[in-house]
Amino acid sequence: MRLEKKLLVQEVSTTLTESAFLYFVSFKGLNVQSFNSFRDELAKNDATCTVLKNRLIVKAAEAAELTDLAGIDLKGDTAMVSGTGDAGAVAKVISTFAKDNKELAAKAGYLEGEVLDQAGVTAIADLPPKEVLQAMLLSTLLAPATNLVGVLNNAGAQIVNVLSNFKDSK
Repeated sequence: MRLEKKLLVQEVSTTLTESAFLYFVSFKGLNVQSFNSFRDELAKNDATCTVLKNRLIVKAAEAAELTDLAGIDLKGDTAMVSGTGDAGAVAKVISTFAKDNKELAAKAGYLEGEVLDQAGVTAIADLPPKEVLQAMLLSTLLAPATNLVGVLNNAGAQIVNVLSNFKDSK
């Protein structure tokens, strides 16, 4: 392998291991202006989009010892979306852009050591934002304590009402 290719494989391999998420998209037929618009939207979410040969992605995954990712079957034009931001927000950008531009479509993804198919990428895009999920979890965790306080307050109020009624009756 030529030195340039070795360096390129090493660079892509580093990107594969350091990114919080990876999405692979097809862009055949998408014009340059639309593709640049797509990249701008991704940049707003701390993500980059790089056009790579499928074989290069597989070689880099093998070099990074990401066997699941190396086994992915990519065909046609492929762009790799990677970054360190919110994976859900980036998946939502891909999904939204794909609805407006039929030439762009999610092929696969790689998140937290798991290979995602097109449906998996769409499922991540459909999730609420991270902050909303955290709020939902927090409210679920606080619900038992809130209910306990309500029950204890209610029991105390009932005792006071009984004593008040007893006093009024005498």
